[in-house]
Amino acid sequence: MVKTIQPDPDKQRGALDDLDRLRRDRDELGGLLGRAGAHFGAAEAPPADRIEVWGRRIGRTLSLLAFAALAVYLYLTYVR
Repeated sequence: MVKTIQPDPDKQRGALDDLDRLRRDRDELGGLLGRAGAHFGAAEAPPADRIEVWGRRIGRTLSLLAFAALAVYLYLTYVR
């Protein structure tokens, strides 16, 4: 005779809640990375004006590099 195992409703509900939480976290992170990619890719610039698109991309990349350099400088100066 085969014994059947009955699922525990509390464990099942907890597992489904965990899956929903993980799905929301993944969507938030994916949305954040997508927005950052669109920002640095100058998605809001008019696509017909290639000079403006590349100017925004270069400017935003240089600002990110300047921020990283400033963060390293401040860390080496005041924390270390």
